[in-house]
Amino acid sequence: MASFNKVVLVGNVTRDPELRYIASGTAVTDIGLAVNDRRKTATGEWVEETTFVDVTLWGRTAEVAGEYVTKGSPLLIEGRLKLDTWEKDGKKNSKLRVVCERMQLLGGRGEGGRGAGGAAGAGKARGPARTSGGEEEYAQASGYDGPDDVPAGGGGDDDIPF
Repeated sequence: MASFNKVVLVGNVTRDPELRYIASGTAVTDIGLAVNDRRKTATGEWVEETTFVDVTLWGRTAEVAGEYVTKGSPLLIEGRLKLDTWEKDGKKNSKLRVVCERMQLLGGRGEGGRGAGGAAGAGKARGPARTSGGEEEYAQASGYDGPDDVPAGGGGDDDIPF
């Protein structure tokens, strides 16, 4: 049976990205994304729900996020779901996150970009930033005690137009 793992989210960044590099030199950053949903209940009342999603960005995408994304920035994220599981102090833990494959900066200049005049719009003109692998090294570098079979991912930055 075929499977399909694709996530598309539009939301606002909940904290400034902290760019770091793993041993191989690959950039990685984790961001939080707040995704709002507004719907009507059975009684006709409008209810607003916010879902907080952890997103991991790799390679050039992580570098672009570190340069142009700040808390509150509107982003479109395309990626895949990944379940991390690990055991700590005899307790099994798990966490669902999104591994970003494409990031699109939203909003005009000055909306979510850094400095006067922003630059958030610059990402639109240049095209999507793509990620590359390195999840296994990230797991080791971050102290993550997850499973031994964390996929290394693939791809390179050769096809990035910027």
